Amino acid sequence: MPNNAYSAFESSIDKTNIILKDIEQAYGWPKERRNQSYAALRTVLHLLRDRLPVQESAHFAAQLPALVRGIYFEGWDPSVVPIKLNREEFLYEVRAGFPFDVEGGPATVVNTVLNALRRHVTDGEWDDVRSSMPKDLTTIMP
Repeated sequence: MPNNAYSAFESSIDKTNIILKDIEQAYGWPKERRNQSYAALRTVLHLLRDRLPVQESAHFAAQLPALVRGIYFEGWDPSVVPIKLNREEFLYEVRAGFPFDVEGGPATVVNTVLNALRRHVTDGEWDDVRSSMPKDLTTIMP
């Protein structure tokens, strides 16, 4: 059993690194800028989590690698969600949480992070997440 637990932990780390590398590759960042890819991931995860209804948020999180799921739920207060944000408010919050200048601005950050995450959830779950978002926000989602 200990080998399985270790393997699950290692697998989660590997999958998390793949997500971070996907973000870095989209921007052409070297691994030394991992703090920026992590900041982008964390910011978008928290805003997505807070925008989704509780049940949908939990279903989405269940498909994420365990380490990413921990980042996702860090500081979450399900009693105050969903927080209604339109596209401009959402992007404003991305900019506040991710203070780095990147080509394409906050909309590109959201799209890049969600593209990286999209590969780790089923099509059905991704459709559920998209359908839970306001139409003006789905324009920046893969």
